[in-house]
Amino acid sequence: MRSEHEAARQMARDIAKTEEYVISCRMRKKVEMLLAHLKRILGLGRLRLRGPCGANDEFLLAATAQNLQKRAKLFPLLKTPKPA
Repeated sequence: MRSEHEAARQMARDIAKTEEYVISCRMRKKVEMLLAHLKRILGLGRLRLRGPCGANDEFLLAATAQNLQKRAKLFPLLKTPKPA
């Protein structure tokens, strides 16, 4: 017995076999990991500011802090030579 939704299921199976789908999965994983880091490490589980503007501002600040942390790891402080 075939389901009435079998055509849609087959289309989803066909899409899942494409290279574009694999690339999309990788990109989604990167984004999800960043959002999980914001929620867990930076404590952005709940927004404290009200309204869409407040939420946007708070999320922007959290994302900026996250980007600065990543940048600090990429470019560590240069050690200045000690005077002789």
